[in-house]
Amino acid sequence: MKTPSEYGFTTAILHNDRRKPIEHGSIHKPIHTSVTFAYQDARELASVFQGKTPGFRYGRQGNPTVAALEDKITRMEDGLSSICFATGMAAIGALSQALLRDGDHIVSSAFLFGNTSSMWQTLSGQGVELTFVDATDVAHVAAAITPATRMVFVETIANPRTQIADLEKIGALCRERGLLFVVDNTMTSPYLFRPKTVGAGLIVNALTKSIGGHGHALAGSLTDSGLFDWTRFPNIFDNYKKQPPAQWGMVQIRAKALRDFGASLGPEAAHHIAVGAETMALRIERECSNALALARMLEADDRVAAVHYPGLASHPQHHIASKLFRAYGGLLSFELKDGIDCFDYLNRLQLGILASNLGDTRTLVIPVAHTIFYEIGAAKRAEMGIAESLIRVSVGIEDTEDLLNDFAQAFAD
Repeated sequence: MKTPSEYGFTTAILHNDRRKPIEHGSIHKPIHTSVTFAYQDARELASVFQGKTPGFRYGRQGNPTVAALEDKITRMEDGLSSICFATGMAAIGALSQALLRDGDHIVSSAFLFGNTSSMWQTLSGQGVELTFVDATDVAHVAAAITPATRMVFVETIANPRTQIADLEKIGALCRERGLLFVVDNTMTSPYLFRPKTVGAGLIVNALTKSIGGHGHALAGSLTDSGLFDWTRFPNIFDNYKKQPPAQWGMVQIRAKALRDFGASLGPEAAHHIAVGAETMALRIERECSNALALARMLEADDRVAAVHYPGLASHPQHHIASKLFRAYGGLLSFELKDGIDCFDYLNRLQLGILASNLGDTRTLVIPVAHTIFYEIGAAKRAEMGIAESLIRVSVGIEDTEDLLNDFAQAFAD
């Protein structure tokens, strides 16, 4: 009989809840709404609070429904443990809230989700130094490291221009220097890529996106891959060192980012994400095949100035994506040639929905420079390679022919 680790990706997710007893024979872990957890024995209560006995203390720090999702995310990422948060940004915020101190330094990819970039800018005003680099070349990362560097942060596929970090070489560099390598896996998902394979110590997933997949629940997570030696991290408080060293990081994150900061995931949202995750592989395979077909069609159209998609041979990091990822993802962006108004083009789409989200079952489109990257200004957009006509597409699971026809008809002559 197979062990759980020997099952395929989807089988393991579908049956993960049943690895532990579920109340009343339920197939899914039920939604537990209580924020209070009682014990019959005062010594057991104290043992739970002291971390000696497994159990739940208060809803802000954990809940049976959320814990079941955390276990599922850990299995997806082949990790040691996971913590879920109210949003993906809360998961990223937990890194600074729980792990960084005044005077610390982060080396970060310059090609970032806009809100992550904004958060880093906020940190820079609070005593944490940031250096933004072109992470598509490990040499830029190496040159930015200082004695105060505590972590290196990259995304697998950058939103919206789809640059891909030099993941393997950055992982090797961090391992050599004893640095925490943090990889945001949102744009690939654990189905397409496991950052543990390139040495990531912590893995970020915005569960709202491909893992949940239906645009009806906000959530995020951090997963400890088990690869980072927390005894080399100088910012662990002494009271959290009572646990085995492999657990130090996550124990401190759960205390500082959930107990103290309160960025907790609610049980209803956790249940939505957990159920959505069951079809993740099926959805992502369709999204990836649709995205590749759409990217090829757009690249062949003389009214398109550029298409940014890792699945195209013309993409600068196509070789990295082909080597590391199961497929190329559902995110692409393209630039229209001069004289074609991006607003008019978008308004002619019938299937593409004008909305800001990623990894949804439906295809979503947005004019990048005028919305999600408007706040940073034209100069910064130019520095990041974001053209004023750039359109981001989160490709959905529609029938391929319908999708291609829709994007073609939007080029009204």
